[in-house]
Amino acid sequence: MNIYQKLVEVRKSVPYLKKEAQGHQYQYTGSSQVLSSVRSKMDELGLMLVSKVLGHNLIEGKTAKGSKEFMTELDIEFVWINADNPEETIVCPWYGQGVDSGEKGVGKALTYAEKYFILKTFNIPTDKDDPDAFQEKSESYRKPDPISQKEVGELKTKVLEFAKLRDKTDVDVYQALGVSDVTTLNTKDAKALITKVTGWIKSAEKELKKQGA
Repeated sequence: MNIYQKLVEVRKSVPYLKKEAQGHQYQYTGSSQVLSSVRSKMDELGLMLVSKVLGHNLIEGKTAKGSKEFMTELDIEFVWINADNPEETIVCPWYGQGVDSGEKGVGKALTYAEKYFILKTFNIPTDKDDPDAFQEKSESYRKPDPISQKEVGELKTKVLEFAKLRDKTDVDVYQALGVSDVTTLNTKDAKALITKVTGWIKSAEKELKKQGA
């Protein structure tokens, strides 16, 4: 069974999750509930999921009561590994954020990222696809800054590099990304897209290297 077939089997094993964790105003699906729903099947099939933090950003703000609060943003790379054939992997760029008044922002961001990565990878439906408690708080924390000129340049460079590797045009790549005008992006989306295209480039280079071996 190849890695894609194993992922499909995991997907089949979790048809639905009920929101059981209680927030201030509503119930939500907790991270432990999500991880528990797939772990036994992953163990059975020999699937590993590892993560790597590629970049981070820390933003300081204040709560309504005036106390300090920090939002941590992480650019993350999740990698699926077939334990029966460790060279068979799938690299997935991802993003996470967490809000905390102390030192737990990184942990919250990693937990949030892993939880929603699993939910979205396996298309697991919940009662309502609301953000969880701390994510709603971070969404209202601030509006994303517009894309910077540096990010515009970096994204364009990455897109052209990938297009060349795949013998495509930059227009083809932007269409695949769902982007019609780079200048309308915000900085959060730009970072996510840069990380995504970087992952595509690494995968393409790896394939070309194997073909040339």
